[in-house]
Amino acid sequence: GYLGMAYAMVAIGVVGFIVWAHHMYTTGLTVNTKMYFTAATMVIAVPTGIKIFSWIATMWGGSLEFKSPLVWAIGFIFLFTVGGVTGVVLANGGVDDVLHDTYYVVAHFHYVLSLGAVTALFAGFYYWFPKMSGRMHSEFLSHVHFWIFFVGVNMIFFPQHFLGLQGMPRRYPDYAEAYAHWNEISSIGYAVMAFSLIVWFVNIIYAFTAGKKAEGNYWGEGATTLEWTLSSPPPYHQFETLPVIEDAGHH
Repeated sequence: GYLGMAYAMVAIGVVGFIVWAHHMYTTGLTVNTKMYFTAATMVIAVPTGIKIFSWIATMWGGSLEFKSPLVWAIGFIFLFTVGGVTGVVLANGGVDDVLHDTYYVVAHFHYVLSLGAVTALFAGFYYWFPKMSGRMHSEFLSHVHFWIFFVGVNMIFFPQHFLGLQGMPRRYPDYAEAYAHWNEISSIGYAVMAFSLIVWFVNIIYAFTAGKKAEGNYWGEGATTLEWTLSSPPPYHQFETLPVIEDAGHH
């Protein structure tokens, strides 16, 4: 629910201030200090889990249309969850002694921060692009963009977990031949992901050249914030008087 999500976000913000040494397990911390930071870091998984289950529960049993923003949002939940699970692994001080500064950490960080952020940004892009441009993008190309991107980024970063478990260090310009197999797959994944961006650019060109004119509220009943009361794109000067929000049921 709304209250649980609010408390979970506050909890993540608060606990985030007291877990900073989970990046420093290999610097000679005392056993008691490592125990504390291990426990404190794992605690973050609780409010994060509340957020993930709240997102899933919101969709569960709902009447969903799998338009492009929702597909990207679901992709975000999956990628963010994978990154969160590997974060719990790295939270353990004893495990992190082995995996610190390996490609396991690279994979974890990219799933949480890079892939989670990028998929959320694309969800927002496809949600608001017609509002900003006044033209509708292609839903077909949006889905093609998502699936190629999703396959590509997982090909890039999931094998890096295996490289980390094999002991491949990060921040080195070269690597032993023993690590070549998974690095090759990761490189192929990069090419796949890059191709998805070409599809994205083609979709933008399509929208401006052949896309239908966007209505003021092209998402319908669920879009209740102020921008959906305006035309697409909104005029330079929107409201003659300050709008009054009468429906308190929407947060």
